[in-house]
Amino acid sequence: MHARLRNIFCFLIVFCALTAVWGSAVADPRPAASIPSADFIQPAAFAAILGSEAARKPVILQVGFHTLYQQAHIPTAEYAGPAGDGRGLKSLRGRAAQLPKDADIVIYCGCCPWDHCPNVADAYFALHELGFTHVRVLYIPNNFGDDWVEKGYPVIKGS
Repeated sequence: MHARLRNIFCFLIVFCALTAVWGSAVADPRPAASIPSADFIQPAAFAAILGSEAARKPVILQVGFHTLYQQAHIPTAEYAGPAGDGRGLKSLRGRAAQLPKDADIVIYCGCCPWDHCPNVADAYFALHELGFTHVRVLYIPNNFGDDWVEKGYPVIKGS
């Protein structure tokens, strides 16, 4: 991984750790571990879906920090805002309002290790509370750089 991108991932890991210690903008964000594992999609499986011409493509929403999205994101992913923040959740709800309740949605963050992520569970549960029935979460155990970019899965930089 490029040094600059690695530095940004390191910064985000530290930010996530500090958020876990000091609290975040949303009181007591739900832990990623509260998401049912049946709703996980593994990076290799998701990359295969994206690479298949026959597969139905889901709406992909990045629910992490904008800096991470700018550095590298999954092609066709839309930036929805950090769901661990009230403004990010509002943005996510606004985007979701434009979708049918049975839309296939994949959300991901990847800012930091899964057990410290301040964003993905709040996004997952917010979408379910809005009535969405086909929400999956890209399981990123370490961070987006290590678990997606370094594996050679498709990315776009910028925006």
